[in-house]
Parts: sequence; C-alpha cells; structure tokens
Amino acid sequence: MRSARRVSCAELEACAAFPSGSRGPGAGGCLPSPRDPTRAAVARGPRQEPVTERGAEREAAGSEVCEEEAICVVMCASVKYNIRGPALIPRMKTKHRLYYVTLFSIVLLGLIATGVFQFWPHSIESSSDGGVEKRSIREVPVVRLPAASPIPERGDLSCRMHTCFDVYRCGFNPKNKIKVYIYPLKKYVDDAGVPVSSTISREYNELLTAISDSDYYTDDISRACLFVPSIDVLNQNPLRIKETAQALAQLSRWDRGTNHLLFNMLPGGPPDYNTALDVPRDRALLAGGGFSTWTYRQGYDVSIPVFSPLSTEVALPEKAPGPRRYFLLSSQMAIHPEYREELEALQAKHRESVLVLDKCTNLSEGVLSVRKRCHQHQAFDYPQVLQEATFCVVLRGARLGQAVLSDVLQAGCVPVVIADSYVLPFSEVLDWKRASVVVPEEKMSDMYSILQNIPQRQIEEMQRQARWFWEAYFQSIKAIALATLQIINDRIYPYAAISYEEWNDPPTVKWTSVSNPLFLPLIPPQSQGFTAIVLTYDRVESLFRVITEVSKVPSLSKLLVVWNNQNKNPPEESLWPKIRVPLKVVRTAENKLSNRFFPYDEIETEAVLAIDDDIIMLTSDELQFGYEVWREFPDRLVGYPGRLHLWDHEMNKWKYESEWTNEVSMVLTGAAFYHKYFNYLYTYKMPGDIKNWVDAHMNCEDIAMNFLVANVTGKAVIKVTPRKKFKCPECTAIDGLSLDQTHMVERSPDTQPHSATVFGDSVYEEPLRMGSSISKKEKRQLSRVTPCACIEGTGGPQEKTAICKPEIDHFSSMSQGPSLWCCEELNVCCLCCLLFMGLSYGIYEDRILHCPPLVTQKYIIVW
Repeated sequence: MRSARRVSCAELEACAAFPSGSRGPGAGGCLPSPRDPTRAAVARGPRQEPVTERGAEREAAGSEVCEEEAICVVMCASVKYNIRGPALIPRMKTKHRLYYVTLFSIVLLGLIATGVFQFWPHSIESSSDGGVEKRSIREVPVVRLPAASPIPERGDLSCRMHTCFDVYRCGFNPKNKIKVYIYPLKKYVDDAGVPVSSTISREYNELLTAISDSDYYTDDISRACLFVPSIDVLNQNPLRIKETAQALAQLSRWDRGTNHLLFNMLPGGPPDYNTALDVPRDRALLAGGGFSTWTYRQGYDVSIPVFSPLSTEVALPEKAPGPRRYFLLSSQMAIHPEYREELEALQAKHRESVLVLDKCTNLSEGVLSVRKRCHQHQAFDYPQVLQEATFCVVLRGARLGQAVLSDVLQAGCVPVVIADSYVLPFSEVLDWKRASVVVPEEKMSDMYSILQNIPQRQIEEMQRQARWFWEAYFQSIKAIALATLQIINDRIYPYAAISYEEWNDPPTVKWTSVSNPLFLPLIPPQSQGFTAIVLTYDRVESLFRVITEVSKVPSLSKLLVVWNNQNKNPPEESLWPKIRVPLKVVRTAENKLSNRFFPYDEIETEAVLAIDDDIIMLTSDELQFGYEVWREFPDRLVGYPGRLHLWDHEMNKWKYESEWTNEVSMVLTGAAFYHKYFNYLYTYKMPGDIKNWVDAHMNCEDIAMNFLVANVTGKAVIKVTPRKKFKCPECTAIDGLSLDQTHMVERSPDTQPHSATVFGDSVYEEPLRMGSSISKKEKRQLSRVTPCACIEGTGGPQEKTAICKPEIDHFSSMSQGPSLWCCEELNVCCLCCLLFMGLSYGIYEDRILHCPPLVTQKYIIVW
C-alpha cells in the first residue's frame, strides 16, 4: 500500500502558479489535465470492484493517488482563490500577462503626464525667459536701447476697431475667445547702462498673472490675437517716456502697435496731467484709468477704474440698503479749494446731514494717515465711514480718475460723480445710471436738492447696484483685467457678446415684479398682431373716422377706446362703426393723460399702437408698415410725428424742435407703436413725480414715455415717414389740448425742472420754432416805422415773452397806440411784436414762435 504524501505549502503555491493539466514540481504534477481523460476518469469516476488480486492492489494504489490528488485539487483551488481571485477566471500565459502589464503601465503614465500638463498652473514664460513668480528684471535678458532707436508715433485719435485693429489675426475660434500672448520679460537699458525701469509693480504682476491663468492666454505667439507687453506702464510717474516708447517699438510683433494692449491707471504728469498715457503708442489699444471725452477713442480704448489698494487691505461687510446717518459725504483730501468751499457751504446750510472730511493733522505716531479722515477735531476710520452715508462725492483731482470711486462702491454708497468729461470705468457696457448720479461741476451748489428729488426706492436699488459693481468689476486687479479682455472679446465676436443683463444685473436678483420681456425673439409672432388704443374725450365724429381707418390694417387684433370723459356717456352701441375685430370701450374714473398708458387686461398682444382720436391722415398701409418696422425693433418706440431736442449753446438750454427735418430724437405717442411692457413701467415704475406732473398739467405724457423708453433700453426711437403732415384741418383752437395757448409753454424746460434730476439731463423741450422765412409777398413793402405795442408775458429767467392774442384775424388791419396789433401770418406777428420787445421768441395762439433769422431790424408791414 502506498502511503499518502503530505503536500507542502511551497508545492501548493507552485501548483497554483501552473495552469491546469501542467505538471508541477515534485510528484509529477497534482492536477488532472483535461487532455488526459483516463486520469480524469480515475479522479472523478465511481470505484469499480477489483477483478484480480493484482488488480486490486493497483486499484488500491490508484485510489491513494486519487485521494492525494483530490486533496491537492481542493487546496490548490483555495490557494488560487486567495492569491489570484476566483478559480473560474482563467489565467493567462506569462508572456501575455507581461504584455498587458506593460501596456497598462504606459497608459497610466500617459494619464498622469496629461493631468500634470493640463492642471498645473500656467507660467507666463519658460524659465529661460525669466520666471513668472519673481518677475524681476535681474534674471532676464538685457536689451540695450541705442539713443537713435525708433520711437512710435503719438496715439492715433482716429483709430477704431475697423481701422487700426487686425481682426484677421484672431481667426475662427470655436470657443469665441480671443487668444492673448504676453511678451517675455526683458531688462531694457539705455546707452549708459541705466535701466529704463527697475522692477514690475505688484499690481502689474497680478494683472499678468490673471491673464496667464485665464482662458484667454496662449504661449504660442503665432496663434495670438492680442499682445500684452511685460513693460509696466500702469503708473506714468516713474516712467522715462522716450525710452519706454523705444522699448515698445522693440517688441517682435509691434507693427505700429496693431493689436497691442497697454494698461495704464495713472496717466499724465505735472503740471498738465493729461488724461491719457503720454508714452507714444501709435495704434495700440489703451486700457486707461482717467480718460476724458477728448482723449477716449470710443469703441477702441477701454476705460478702466483706478485700483484702490484698500480693497484688499480692508474688508467692508455688505450693509443693507436704506437711509444712513449722513445724506451726503465727502472724504477726499486733495481737492481744489473752490470745490471745498462749495462743499463746506452745503455743510453749513444742511448741517448734520452733510459731512465734509479732510486730512488729519494731529494723528499719533504709528497711525496711517491714509486710513483716517477728520472733521474739525473728530477722526473717522476710512473707508469704514463711507458706509455711514447715502451719497458720497467723487470729485476730480489732478487726474480725472480717482481711487475713491472704488472705495465708495465697496461701501455701498451711491457715488455722486462731479468730473466733467470723465469717462466712467467700463461705461461701454455698464449702465452707470443704475448705480451713480452724475452732476455737472457748474451745478455743484444744487447737488443737495438734486439728490433729494430721487425716490427712496430708487436710492436703495442704486446702493445695491453700486456694491455689486464693485464685487464684479472693481475689487481686484484680476477682475479689472478680465473685464477689459471681455469687452475687447465682445467687439471681435459680437454674435457671442455678453448681454446688457449679464453685465448689469446681479446674479442674485430676485424679481418682485414683471420681468423685462425684451429678451424675447427679435421678431414677435405676426399672428398676434397689435392692439390699437385710442384715447378720446368728446370728438366722436373724428374718433369714428380713426376707428374705421385703423380697422382696415391687416395686423390689427383688437381696438380699445379709452373714454376719458366722466361727464358724458360714450355713444350707444348701435352708433359705433362695425369693424372686423373686437372693439371695447373702457371708461376711466378720472380724466388723466396717463390713462392711455395703463396696462389694461384687454391688451393681449405684445405690440400696442397708441393713437389720438384726431389722427385721420394715416392710411391703413402706413400703419401696417409701421407695425412691420416695430416687429424688427420691438424694444423701441416706432412712431410717425417726429421731434428733435438739441443743446443751444447760446441760450445754454435744451432746445425742442417740431419742424419736419431729417433730424429726429423723439416720436410723439399720438401715433406710435411700442411694447406693452412699457405700459407697466409707465404706470408703476416711472421715476420721481413725473407721472403726477403729467396728470396735473394734462401735458407731456409723450415726452415722459420717450424719456422712460430711452433710459430703460438705451436706444433711440425710429421714425416712420408718412405721406402727409400731421394736421387736423377740422380741429379748432378749442378742440384739443395741443391747441391750447399754454400747451407749448408747459413743454418748455423752465416749467419742468424735476425731469433733469430724475433722468440726469435737462428736459428735452424748448419753445417750438416756426422757422420758415417770410414770403415775397410779405416782404414787398417793408419800411421803418414805429412798432406797435405788445403785451409782456412770462418767459425764461433771462428773457421776456411776447404774447400775441388773435384779436384781429387779418394782418391787413392795424390798431394804433398802446392797443394790440395781431396777425394771422405767424412771421408777420414776429415782425410786429417780437422785434419791438427785443425778444427771440413769442407765443401766438397755441404756438411759440422764433423770429426768422433774416430779420435784423425793427420793421413792420405797411399796407
């Protein structure tokens, strides 16, 4: 009998290392091979009865071997499971296993290398060009600038994106992002070996780092769209102007500065302090911190803020909007004495509501003067004191741009900017009317009264907006740099530009009212058509003619008549014209002009046509054409009667023109298309007391709507030219509001000073000019005689107004002595009445007249 052999652990491990059927070390293998059916049968088959004694012995021996191998199978299976996993998984050959291990190692190393190159922070240049972390010019190549090195030309003020910028360098980019290349650092020295600049400032180092860490950066100069030099010109004070310009000209891709961007926050120097960088830069774009309208190239340069270091040193917690301790505060130290006198006069007049601070002179040692402000003997922490004021004055200093603007915004104080011609930071995209008040320097003494007229709700919205402007665009050099690049990027890829809302609306805004629908598709569905709103009082015959004509317009969806007469019922239903669209009459509770702009529930279309009940000269095809124009510009006023306002430098006023000229800035809402959303804004969101003034005076509702739409959208009106002039031949002097004698007087700027404070400019009205020259018939008998008498009326603050009443219908008759002479022809009335009093304009019936410019002496018609 053969005794059972004990299998060692080493043999078991060796067994596990060999595939099934192979012969392991020791006893000639331990597992049955699938190729050996006999052994497999012996190992697995049932035991048979021995035939002979010798066969019995062989059988017994075989049984022992099978038992031994069965034990080996179980133990090997256990070893295989513990070492390499379940036995069900077949093991590969050694050469195959080595192949896959090698392949897996290569793939793993590739993934690690990709991750390192992808996510490791970018550097501006390789170590051979000077490290980004240090950016010291001690370790970079030295470039000598001979005295005869070329100097770029002065900045070309005529440059625009389409003339001085090469957009073809930008090419197609699927991400719609420009690529910005930063030149390697170099040390520039003159012929004597004196460095042009010592080191790069910390702020410029942060700026270059922000660009290199952004999606705009590329280290491939051939792919670059924009080039940023590593020459620091942020502060002009330490610069050597000529040598810095020579260094710029040495740049490899300079090409007269095309597609090069320079950052400068402190331009100019004593004594002139120019508002733009004095370094000759040819066609290079300039991101400047103190532009004036004289040096700013609109749509080419970028106006940036002057960074305030206090933004990083002092953390001001956000303060809830609302009234604060001081209504008006001034914290600047080095301001002109005349400005300080004005501020101190306001403080003396309004006492504790105005605080004027100055530099502290009695501070103890170790206290930073930049962190303190004083009033008399009381010291205040700066900039913390700014949070105690509702409005903060931002005055021009030696430079237009001031770092205090950033401090004021951080404090959530509404900046009152008093710096004529100053281009506010990022004004190309930021709506500063929502966060600041701009006051002309000459109106500084009226500043307090101007600010008092702003409603409290609007002030709180401005406080929120001011704080958000700082958080988004002012709080760091990085924010300033990225906003600048985004503006340039939007110019190059306008179809992918950031919208007005994205630039100006805080991301956490919670709308508590109807949201602006002007983000809807460019052309609203034509199937909706428009709703015509006719405001009427008592002119039934003219009203029916308007309804009949408007009903012929194919796109008309509904007609709404606003009956503004509370003392008389509208006509019976049977008397109204029979039209193809629904017609509804709305009776108002009070006779107000603002009723025409109420957001009635009956208005179910996007488009609204406001039309007066005396506009009978417009045809259906003209109205249809006006609606088609509105469909292309749904965020604008599209109307027919045009008006023009312009600044009169001689009179120092806004001038209001009603003549039919090619220049138009407003359209009257007596016949105009607009989006129904503006009805909601006019009724519930009109700033100040403009709506109350309109209702009280029964005038200027059309001008108020023009103001509103222009300030909400920032876009001009569109005038549609009709075939005929707007005139109601059947209307008499008592039929309409516009024919009243005082109508144009109330539309003059002197009667509406509140509009200037709400919308930031003088009101857009001025006396109507009847500018036609005198006819030949009227000029045929002119002689010098004693002029007739006229009545003196009220006019502007510096001139009188002549009121000419229509007592005599024909100019062929004339009364003598102190009695009044009047005429039917307007310009003849000018000759008689206006020139006698030495006036420039007068009122004739319902119209304000300007004397013809060709009349220079006091003449009168003699018949």
